[in-house]
Amino acid sequence: MKSSRLLSLLLLLQVRPHMTTGEIAARLEVSTRTVLRDVEALSAAGVPVFTQQGRNGGVILLRSARLNLSHLDPAELDALGVAGLDETQRARIGLAAAFGRATSKVDARRATGPGPDRSLAAVVLVDNAPWFAPDSETKVEPESVDVAALAVDLLAGRRLAITYRSSGQSRARRRTVDPCGLVAKAGQWYLVADSGGEPRLFNLRRMLRYSVGDAPARRRAGATLASEWDALRRRTEASGDVVVTARVRTSRIDMATRILGGRLDFVGVPDSAGPGWSLVTVRYREYDAVRHLLQFGENIEVLEPAPAREVMEAVARDLAERHGASPPA
Repeated sequence: MKSSRLLSLLLLLQVRPHMTTGEIAARLEVSTRTVLRDVEALSAAGVPVFTQQGRNGGVILLRSARLNLSHLDPAELDALGVAGLDETQRARIGLAAAFGRATSKVDARRATGPGPDRSLAAVVLVDNAPWFAPDSETKVEPESVDVAALAVDLLAGRRLAITYRSSGQSRARRRTVDPCGLVAKAGQWYLVADSGGEPRLFNLRRMLRYSVGDAPARRRAGATLASEWDALRRRTEASGDVVVTARVRTSRIDMATRILGGRLDFVGVPDSAGPGWSLVTVRYREYDAVRHLLQFGENIEVLEPAPAREVMEAVARDLAERHGASPPA
């Protein structure tokens, strides 16, 4: 633990060669007394670092020292390899600390070069969390299995026996799958695996437990995690063959474009119903999926086909009946 803290102290001073003990203590989450002891240990080991008293004092690393701290250990390389994960996801997979060390080493290496920071990281920020996602401090439904442990077990390349509850089902059932890997998508974790010879997605929030078998996982020729995920994503987001025509308030067209995404087939033609309305066409896999349009409330009317309009009418009637009476005591 101390060696890791000493390395963290060096990384901080590589970026900022002059820091107060209070600043270092806050960054390392230790006491100022611990910081002073660590500085003494580094100095005794020959590192050109010292403390200076007074108003402008603090901990100082000589600028002439060019410490080679850019080497990454295996865990840090793994952390950078999945750099697209957010802070919460890295913590769940057990790479939060390694990612912090890796980025500190990169920052330290960059700080030794001449001139200001010209890296893309200074002008590009990646945030893969969905809009309106809860803050990290807000309690969310956790995965039923340990994501980090599962990731390590997948490296063994063996079949898994999982207990899984499919969407819409009240009971879970046990099945044997051939795992390919894990995918983090919009704040959720998924296991990509073959089940019955077909690629499937398993939401880890509905996986109750798993066990690693003795038999090696069966992988189809040429199949990789990236290729399997791409095929599954395309299949999940496929727009379908049911074409629904609706009129939407023109003021809500931007919202329709954002919410409907790839399902939106055509948009923007003024409707004969009058000014302020536009026609759109939306594709779904089945008529019942038209319920998705209910979120537009009074800003939409489904025109055709008749089965889709009947779904909207039935749902609207049910909502009206349940909201027309006083709520139960």
